[in-house]
Amino acid sequence: MTAPHGFRSSGFGSAAAAAPAVATEITSGNNDPLQAAIGLRSQGRFQEALDLLSGLADPPTDAYVLRGDLLVELGRIADAAGSYYTATVSAPGNLYARMHLGSCLRRLGRWEEAVQAFEPVLHADPHRDPIRLELGDCLLHLSRPEQALNCFDQCWSDAAQRQAMFGKGVALQQLRRFDEAEIAYERVLALDGKVDEALANLIAMSLEVFDLDRVLRYARRLVEINPRSVPGLQGLTLVAVERGDMETAARHFSTLAQHAAESIRPSSDSSEDIIEYRLNRKAIDQFKDFMRTKPAQPAERRY
Repeated sequence: MTAPHGFRSSGFGSAAAAAPAVATEITSGNNDPLQAAIGLRSQGRFQEALDLLSGLADPPTDAYVLRGDLLVELGRIADAAGSYYTATVSAPGNLYARMHLGSCLRRLGRWEEAVQAFEPVLHADPHRDPIRLELGDCLLHLSRPEQALNCFDQCWSDAAQRQAMFGKGVALQQLRRFDEAEIAYERVLALDGKVDEALANLIAMSLEVFDLDRVLRYARRLVEINPRSVPGLQGLTLVAVERGDMETAARHFSTLAQHAAESIRPSSDSSEDIIEYRLNRKAIDQFKDFMRTKPAQPAERRY
């Protein structure tokens, strides 16, 4: 694994920042800057703790790990990845540092490197379901659904059940095993009936096979949960257009336009097919004609 970009392999920077005066109450009488930094962190004083660590001339591995934790708290994920990486170089068996390095790399969208970080952790401790879920997510982004499916299948804890089942649904959908994917998503919904993502994926999957009955069923469920749902409203609009019910289509489209104006307006480099999914040209033209001739309601006039 290469070092995260922009990271220096040693030290905390070109110039050590002096610990702020406000940290004096913590550090006075404490000759261990690492323990003092831990104390500052426990109070939520993350930047002060980070500044204190910057004064260390030869930081130990624990200091790099703590620095990574502090940088995560401050939202500096790329810098945190660099600090965790250095900790793994100096202590390859430090599973905590390797695990958090993987999490940072995943958040940065560096999927392959994150996989390389996670795999040794799971090899050493196969029962870390949170890490297995993150690994599965990376594998999905890398279009390796078979490996992702195997990863989600190995999750065993109750806490991971819903996320693992959702991941299985996505992996099966990528593999075009739609019947199995539908079962997985329905199980997710049985655990949590308000999972918008599961219903949105069921709509997309039903569109793949152009099963309008299923599109309608799942779109209705999604809009019941979230009346502003773009996938749900698009699904309802599509079904109405395909079935020639232009008045119903116009009603759904008007609601969609209010909640997702930018997503339904064609961009400067797009076609005029403002309704996504598999609408044929005749249906689109019919719908546009209907919208032009239908008397505009106040909420629709700006469209």
